Amino acid sequence: MAGSPGTVIAILLFVVIRDTVLANNTRNVLILLADDGGFELGAYLNKICQTPNIDALVKRGVIFNNAFTSVSSCSPSRASLLTGTPSHQNGMYGLHHGVHHFNSFDNITSLPNKLSEIGVYTGIIGKKHVGPRDVYRFDFEQTEENNNVNQVGRNITYMKLLARDFLAEANKQNKPFFLLVGFHDPHRCGHSHPEWGPFCERFGSGEPGTGRIPDWTPWYYQWDEVQLPYHVQDTEAARRDVAAQYTTMSRLDQGVALILKEIEAAGHNDNTLVIYTSDNGIPFPSGRTNLYDPGLREPLIMSSPEPNARKNEASGAMVSLLDIAPTVLDWFGVKEEQEMSNDIWGEGEPRSLLPILEKEPKPSESDVVFASQTHHEVTMYYPMRAVRSRRYKLIHNLNYGMPFPIDQDLYVSPTFQDILNRTRSKQPLPWYKTLKQYYYRPQWELYDLRADPLELKNLHGKPSVEAAESSLRDRLRAWQRRSRDPWLCAPGAVLERAECRALDNGLSHFLH
Repeated sequence: MAGSPGTVIAILLFVVIRDTVLANNTRNVLILLADDGGFELGAYLNKICQTPNIDALVKRGVIFNNAFTSVSSCSPSRASLLTGTPSHQNGMYGLHHGVHHFNSFDNITSLPNKLSEIGVYTGIIGKKHVGPRDVYRFDFEQTEENNNVNQVGRNITYMKLLARDFLAEANKQNKPFFLLVGFHDPHRCGHSHPEWGPFCERFGSGEPGTGRIPDWTPWYYQWDEVQLPYHVQDTEAARRDVAAQYTTMSRLDQGVALILKEIEAAGHNDNTLVIYTSDNGIPFPSGRTNLYDPGLREPLIMSSPEPNARKNEASGAMVSLLDIAPTVLDWFGVKEEQEMSNDIWGEGEPRSLLPILEKEPKPSESDVVFASQTHHEVTMYYPMRAVRSRRYKLIHNLNYGMPFPIDQDLYVSPTFQDILNRTRSKQPLPWYKTLKQYYYRPQWELYDLRADPLELKNLHGKPSVEAAESSLRDRLRAWQRRSRDPWLCAPGAVLERAECRALDNGLSHFLH
């Protein structure tokens, strides 16, 4: 049945009002997402790696010193960022591509889906690495699904042109936009393209057989001058590996400048919230796939165009990448209903970070972030849950009886091969752990991060920290219950009808 003339007029009036509001009050979001990027940035006090463009972004906004991912693995971290839910809740337990074949649950929704519904033009350029398609649906997609991932993730000239196309279409449609630029740098590529170096640092460099990226001026670093992270052994092989990583960080940095110039050229410098971060820790021992700080801590820089926004300031707030989704929704004025809960601990719920961009919150010793890891590659089943406060971190290694698994990228790396070879031949290994210590971990790990920032002295069970450990366990369990963690009772019990039923296998579990 056709609508009445009055209905048609009302619909047209709504369209006119909506388009007028969007045109006059445009608010846009740009997320610049590094792949396995860490703190190889001048803004985070690395004095060797050259990243002037990312450093300049700090002058326009806030740099966070206590930002953490909720999961230290590529696809799970991206899914968590786009949904605001931990990996055990959204179903992205491990890598999405190839034989791993992990996908989020069909009933999950994500930022691009929600924003498209309110008239925001959504786009992704570069690495996507999540699925299924219906759950993560962008209006504009140029990713590894329809391009070579190195072209859309490392060829910064091509990425610049794709961003130009996206912004032109957003302007043509007179819509606000949400654009995620997923750089593939500084991800390793020794497993897939060893001919381009361990970090694809020769891809597009102009060397024979590597092609040329017109907008990239490669930076090369001396291996004996790199600023070595404490969790990487001090050997020539490892230092050369880090030097290669630095080169791709410089390519990423130059790519960030190109994308920001496209934003400015499209007329959106003064209405775009810019967020720079990474998906997880760097691909070195104790980094990616680990819940130690090198795997969890992330760079995070946010620049708001609002007149009362903080500029060139640092924040010590404890924040999670789970907070990105509610921050973006808040920026676009989308208010989501909070699920009712009877839990005593009402924490761990993602929250908007926009208030921090105006005023620094008062720090508290009770501030915490949570983490959940289950897989990386499908063969790497090593479920872990963690809660981190400003002072303490509690890690629960559910599968602790098995050796910690090593992913393919790390295995073929010069750094890990150096550790293997030195261990096998009983050569000196100037590393902060032994390979056996790295592989075999206890069920519970508790660290006082102020006294032991390297997380070497496990205080689990010590009477002096009994109260702190008990509190963290309670809070971790409450978060797992609130987020419907299927591993809530593992490894000492089975979850049955919302209760943990003991297995009497000698392993501890959470009790009601």
